[in-house]
Amino acid sequence: MAARPRVITMEEHYQDPDVLRAYAPEDQRQLPAVAERLNDLTNLRIREMDEAGIDMQVLSHANPGLQKMDADTAVRLARIANDRLAQTVRAHPDRFAAFAAIPTPDPKAAADELERAVTQLDFKGALINGTTNGIFFDDKRFWPICERAAALDVPLYLHPTMPHPAVIETYYQDYVQDWPMILRAAWGFTVETATQGVRMVLSGVFDAYPKLKIILGHLGEGLPFLLWRIDAGFSRGGGQSFRDAFCEHFYITTSGFFSNPALLCCVQELGVDRIMFSVDYPFVLNKPGTDWLPGIPLCAEDKAKIASGNAIRLLRL
Repeated sequence: MAARPRVITMEEHYQDPDVLRAYAPEDQRQLPAVAERLNDLTNLRIREMDEAGIDMQVLSHANPGLQKMDADTAVRLARIANDRLAQTVRAHPDRFAAFAAIPTPDPKAAADELERAVTQLDFKGALINGTTNGIFFDDKRFWPICERAAALDVPLYLHPTMPHPAVIETYYQDYVQDWPMILRAAWGFTVETATQGVRMVLSGVFDAYPKLKIILGHLGEGLPFLLWRIDAGFSRGGGQSFRDAFCEHFYITTSGFFSNPALLCCVQELGVDRIMFSVDYPFVLNKPGTDWLPGIPLCAEDKAKIASGNAIRLLRL
């Protein structure tokens, strides 16, 4: 009988106490069970990893991270949070790796902190929680971060955030009170982050930095399913193929999305080498993900790539 493949999860969150204290009150609210798990980086977390058969988590700071702060606060807290997270990783090197929290309100400082985290703390890239004070990451002011990530050969994980207030007012306000998750995992997060993915391709940043690698969670926020139509639409105006750019520069994870039909669509569109297993802990519990993983309708070799092989290769774990 073949050995069980190693299981590594890529979008697993925590929150730093100093960063949490700096949030506005509305950004501090979490369900008690979620807050307990965000604040526990050892006992409960490792026990639940063991119970679900997860060998390693790549840790990243929960939404909204540093992206909604002023520049000075974000720069100061990035170093504190990353140094503290590095202590956890060093104490449990067989269980944890990390993505850096970077202070995107100051792009130059964010690029420098990314380099410090990678070269001195052995972090594997950075996770960015949505727009920076309402500005999408494809804006050229953030390109120094992309340049540094490409030079370091590490990925940037573009994670959802709440939609812009004007979008909430126009698109969602009628349903927010009765259906608050319309702003989050049920729909708003997906639209916001898929839009960011499209904008990254259109911006020209991949022409400027051909080695830049981007990760999207939640099976690519729907973009793999829509890839043919997006590509066909943009091809009417000529220029580089959207499909080619997306398939060359993007990787996706299964975070919070355990669907065989959706996974198989992604495999057909992107190829199995670009897909990595994730849970989205603690917003999603581990067990539903690891219960799903062994039964996905792919060969053992491809399942092993998704479970950990692709993450090991991309992050050089």
